[in-house]
Amino acid sequence: MISMNNIVKRYGDKTVLDQVTFNVGAGEIFGLLGPSGAGKTTIINILAHQISADGGEFNVGAKPLETGLMLEQDGLYARLTAAENLALFAGIYGAPKTKVQEALSSVGIGDAAKRPVNKLSKGMRQRLALARAIIHKPKILFLDEPTSALDPNTAVGIHNLILGLRDEGSTIFLTTHNMQEAVSLCNKVALLHQGKIVEYGSPLEICEKHDSFKTVPDLESVFIKLTGYKAKEVVA
Repeated sequence: MISMNNIVKRYGDKTVLDQVTFNVGAGEIFGLLGPSGAGKTTIINILAHQISADGGEFNVGAKPLETGLMLEQDGLYARLTAAENLALFAGIYGAPKTKVQEALSSVGIGDAAKRPVNKLSKGMRQRLALARAIIHKPKILFLDEPTSALDPNTAVGIHNLILGLRDEGSTIFLTTHNMQEAVSLCNKVALLHQGKIVEYGSPLEICEKHDSFKTVPDLESVFIKLTGYKAKEVVA
């Protein structure tokens, strides 16, 4: 459903993606894991046709209106209400406007429908951006750090929503530096460090390969072993 083959991306003299290769099957949740600065958002931007690659090939098995996209920069209209933002995008995606309240409730902000976006907290804006991405039940969903600004209880609710979308047939591509989140959600993961994939496979397979399986798979220890960094550190 999604593939990259030897993708390269450069900004001036700096190579930010170096021969990146992976495949995501239909109906999978795929996690791209690594710290800020590793190149995760750049990969999503290439797959979403926001920027171009400098080498290699990629494929996304869905039309633009069949995909959903949630990026760190949410692109919400600050003066419009939460419901007005969703109604606008429902029109673009061809989704019934009756889905607006359903989408807001699904991410836990149903009571914020009439509140302007500029009055919402960062976490609420993040959930609104997720609601916008899923309002049309996309075939492929791209999520960039979907729970980074959320409290643990809210994050669990979003995890359940993501799993439900997968069960309904969506293919989900997410980035995160939260290794336990990846273990809980993902069928396959790729560990990204300084623009290179240093390990790829299921969380269980990777942890067994590196003898990092205690009571649960410990991807954080694997990442430290391979890179010398914790996943929450910022890599320049």
